[in-house]
Amino acid sequence: MHGMASLAQPARGHSLPLAAIVLPALCVAAFVFLIATRPQVPGNAVQAAALDSVLLWNSILPRSVLALVAGAALGLSGTLLQRVLRNPIADASTLGIASGAELAMTAALSFSPLLIGPSREIVAFGGGLGAVAIVLALSCRRGLDPVTVALSGMIVSMIAAALSVTLILARGEYAMSIYIWGAGSLSQQDWDGVITLAPRLVLGFVSALILIRPLRILTLDDSSARSLGLALHMARFAVLALAVWLAASVTSEVGVIGFLGLAAPAIARLLGARSTGSLMIAAPLTGAALLFLTDCLTQILGPGFTDLAPTGAATALLGGPLLLFLLPRVHSVSAVAAQSTQALRRLSKPITALAMLSAAILLLFALFLTLGPSDDGWHMATGVLFTDVLPFRLPRTLVAAGAGGMLAAAGFIMQRVTGNPIASPEVLGISSGAGAGLTVALFLFGFPSPVIMLLAMALGALAAFGAMIAISARAQFSPERMLLAGVGIGAFAMAIVTMVLAQGDMRGYILLTWLSGSTNRAGAFEAWTAMISLIVLVTPLPFLGRWLTMLPLGGNSSRSLGLRVGASRLVLAVLAALMTAIASFLVGPLSLTGLIAPHLARLAGFDRPAHQLAASVLSGAGVLMTADWLSRVVIYPYQVPVGLFTALIGGPYLIWLLSRKDIKQ
Repeated sequence: MHGMASLAQPARGHSLPLAAIVLPALCVAAFVFLIATRPQVPGNAVQAAALDSVLLWNSILPRSVLALVAGAALGLSGTLLQRVLRNPIADASTLGIASGAELAMTAALSFSPLLIGPSREIVAFGGGLGAVAIVLALSCRRGLDPVTVALSGMIVSMIAAALSVTLILARGEYAMSIYIWGAGSLSQQDWDGVITLAPRLVLGFVSALILIRPLRILTLDDSSARSLGLALHMARFAVLALAVWLAASVTSEVGVIGFLGLAAPAIARLLGARSTGSLMIAAPLTGAALLFLTDCLTQILGPGFTDLAPTGAATALLGGPLLLFLLPRVHSVSAVAAQSTQALRRLSKPITALAMLSAAILLLFALFLTLGPSDDGWHMATGVLFTDVLPFRLPRTLVAAGAGGMLAAAGFIMQRVTGNPIASPEVLGISSGAGAGLTVALFLFGFPSPVIMLLAMALGALAAFGAMIAISARAQFSPERMLLAGVGIGAFAMAIVTMVLAQGDMRGYILLTWLSGSTNRAGAFEAWTAMISLIVLVTPLPFLGRWLTMLPLGGNSSRSLGLRVGASRLVLAVLAALMTAIASFLVGPLSLTGLIAPHLARLAGFDRPAHQLAASVLSGAGVLMTADWLSRVVIYPYQVPVGLFTALIGGPYLIWLLSRKDIKQ
């Protein structure tokens, strides 16, 4: 294993003894406050006292114990993953284990809800193990480099999330109940959850103690570990299997508890735990305390007998900030090198090529309006049939074309502003920021108008873009740091979305439909919005060609040429955020069109910024129109959300893009 990562430096002095006193004291205080302020059961005194006793002994107490057990299991799982991979940002969330387990559970609940009971732990374990196997297979060429592992986990999580949302929407009556479970609810009606999970924690801890010598040796480099007689592959597989099993056991019992396996070991290290043995004890205790405190707060702040949010969604709010905090501590000796934002080859006649590309896009547009399946085979709609299908096909095709063009233009701007070819609205968390803005609007206004929704999404996207620029600028916009910053921003934003989703009301269904990227409800308003926004927001860009040419050179070089870097970045950021927000409002956050389209333009040979912009917009429109058409015909008469197809197209492309980069030696 060649990639190395530095762990957070532990605190010195008396931090660990102080924390050993403060954390339990906080837990006790929170629990006492919860018991003292819990809502009173209505009714006469005798019945109320009896019901209150039932709630205490069969709901509150088992829930609290389950929080301690699940938190300890996730803390131990995160420690094992970070040690075996030598990666301080490894956990079930960043490696795709939680998403894989959730996808497997969602599929099982969707297709066989009566059979999932006795086998759900096996199903979750299989999904999690399959996800981490894919992540490690994608990363093995770089020696399990921490950055590459994290990026591969992001890709696998994105594809698994797209498939999960599609399955949830396809199952109608089970939709919101499955999502509430997936958000990580600790609500209990008896002690069955504790009885199920506690023996698994004990077994896992005993197994970890047996593996403690291999774990200590695995912190060395591969050659040193082999010289000490360790069977590397067998040891890694045993530790990984144990870590995945612990995380999958928690997921199968209570749903996804986001990023706790990342937070517990990191906090334990910061508080003074240094050795493998001390981490094996400190991290589970820290995880138990964190989950217990979070669960108490969700109950205390919730109205009446309901929680403020599912505990898993609340803990996910820790993930984004913690990833950003740990970002300076992630060092990769095999980091990917940035590619040039210039074309690999130059076209001799770019105007002619643009004309041909435009003609091809128009041909696709006409083909998608007329060609489609029916009960008796494929047909080309003409005459009366064309008139009948046009009101259904034209709006969604225009929406797909307009949104694809705007995402492509936004991705083009981001890649030029940062000088980084892997920047795009979806990868850098800008689309998720727009979703967080939409969530805030739904929370404040209930069912806001489309104008308010668009404005809120634009503000959310702009805030996410500004945060990404500020964080990445400190690392000179290096590709790997920018992507990890995007993962952190996206995780925080999606945690906000999940908190509202899990409420199970109509606002959650609106968000769920938006997450899937469905265009089947597109009408005249959406079509006009897409076309007008595309024209208004893209038209100024050719007049900003000087900015787009200079900014990839870097801030110092641009300033030396007389460019006001701050003002130019702000203007372009506002345009990119507006385009991202409107496109995300129309087709959801899962598309990777903003990444793919500018690369297609460069691969085709368009060199000048104006030509690259035009080719990117046309390519983006073509990619999303094609995905929308496929979503209509692939399982006719049913429809699959267009976000699934674009994620399945974009994910493998991002893998290919990362794999073809040069490796710094």
